[in-house]
Amino acid sequence: MPDTNSSMSPTITAMIRLDHMHVLAAFHRYHTDTPWWRKRAIVNSVSAALEIHALLEEEIFYPALAGVMSEDKTLEKSQPEHDEMRATIAKLRASGPEDAAYDGLFQQLMREVMHHVADEETVLLPAAERALKGQLRSLGSKMTRRRMQLLGERPREIAVNTAGTFPIATFLLGSLLVIGATQCLPKSRRSRYAD
Repeated sequence: MPDTNSSMSPTITAMIRLDHMHVLAAFHRYHTDTPWWRKRAIVNSVSAALEIHALLEEEIFYPALAGVMSEDKTLEKSQPEHDEMRATIAKLRASGPEDAAYDGLFQQLMREVMHHVADEETVLLPAAERALKGQLRSLGSKMTRRRMQLLGERPREIAVNTAGTFPIATFLLGSLLVIGATQCLPKSRRSRYAD
């Protein structure tokens, strides 16, 4: 009997690509003339996303891939690239938007991530789709469960920084949730909110 959760889960490679798109979209929101509070929110949001993403890859994706491509050069350099990104994140956290080096450090992080993403998107993900074809959904399910655990460790921090990074999207989503919630109320209670 097939695992229903796995059969409904996105593939691990699709999830990794979505993570890449999320971080790259956040990068594009950062400009030297961005207000300091938004710079901090973007950096914190990107940092948390990268830390979670790297941990998920190291715990789930890389071991699965190493089992079928043990001596791949791109896979071998992935962990050291994660360590490099973590070191840059630590420097960003030790400084702040008022620091003259902050913008340069964030640009350095962008370069490191873009290089890493290019390697994964062009080499590792296509290789995984060929070599792990039958396991991609179950690995995606495993990654989803682990991601929920990691997100649950710091929900407020992630929510606040995401709102600062993507304020319009956060407002629209919040508005839709409020509208949806009011539609779920009994008609008698709904009329109180309409007045």
